[in-house]
Amino acid sequence: MKDTYTNVEALLREKNPDHPVYCIYPHVYEASTREFVEGFVGRVLFAVKANNHPKILQVLQQGSVQHFDCASMAEIELVAANCPDSTLYFMNPVRFAGDARIAQQEYGVRHFVVDDLSGLGALLAEIDAANAVIFARIAVSHESATQDLSCKFGAAVDDIPTIIAAIAANGAEPAVAFNVGTSVKSPEAYAYAIGIARDVLRKLPMQIRLLDIGGGFPTIYPDFSAPAIKEFIDRANEAGKSLPLSPDGELMAEPGRALSSSGMSTVTRVLLRKPDSIYLNDGLYGSFWELTANGHLEYPLRVFRQGQPLTGETKPFTVYGPTCDSADVMPTALDLPIDITVGDHIEFGTTGAYSLSGRTDFNGFYSDTIVTLSDTESFPPRIGD
Repeated sequence: MKDTYTNVEALLREKNPDHPVYCIYPHVYEASTREFVEGFVGRVLFAVKANNHPKILQVLQQGSVQHFDCASMAEIELVAANCPDSTLYFMNPVRFAGDARIAQQEYGVRHFVVDDLSGLGALLAEIDAANAVIFARIAVSHESATQDLSCKFGAAVDDIPTIIAAIAANGAEPAVAFNVGTSVKSPEAYAYAIGIARDVLRKLPMQIRLLDIGGGFPTIYPDFSAPAIKEFIDRANEAGKSLPLSPDGELMAEPGRALSSSGMSTVTRVLLRKPDSIYLNDGLYGSFWELTANGHLEYPLRVFRQGQPLTGETKPFTVYGPTCDSADVMPTALDLPIDITVGDHIEFGTTGAYSLSGRTDFNGFYSDTIVTLSDTESFPPRIGD
């Protein structure tokens, strides 16, 4: 299969694909990355875990993302191979033995994160501290986060000064980080967390240059509403003005979903039609695993027959994936044309985040077909279309 088509209709007419196809809309990615990079006052790191496909990483770099938040050596190696001249950050408090040394010596990684003294000791044993920036991560949570990350990572506020002092005493540059959670619904979460960081910074005997406010910036889905991303950026920018950072101080952010979700769609095919249900060639063990991972999400969609939009009267259908597991079913029924049938295609929009990076090959079902759609007047399914 060739890798570039004018639009999804052209893809369906030319190839009538049997297997799932992931469609990149480069102009959508360009717009979303430009909005964040130009709007945020500090340094923008893409959280690679959200979408680790090489083509997506390259598209994001072309869209002005030059910094990448990596959680493992595999992600570091992947970004280094596909995004030359980018800056890599090892922002996971948990690392395999020896990985920090390799990251620093072979890939030039300087930025690391810890959340306790034992983790700091293990890190210092592997790296040249004089050539490192080490973040002490604060445990911060907020009620508007869909998933609380502080239950796994982060030190108590009262422990941060001790960790910072140990970082500085060992010759590394100390910095501070937090992450308010996943898919945050209120911009006030960032003001709240920055306020906690502000109190910590004021208690330190030295000024800190870098504060990483993490990710959690949301995307709007059919059943998930949140303010526009600009409101989150503006609130973080405003709250950051009162931070007692050093004169050359800088904020950092790690958007993943906010940069990767909107510019990719997933094209599926109907394998079986029953009176009130359909079976697709992709499901919860594949691209749609996040539909139940963080609450019950839905994606905007449109239906095609022989490359043409299929419209008309709809009704709710239960939608199953192709595997033999009965749990492979979308959490909510989808309104689809009443005459939908085998061979029709459904394009799901807003699937660029936490789809490719978490899919499995359970039962042998796995597709890695990804294409680019070149028409700048064409868009993936969106809410309200």
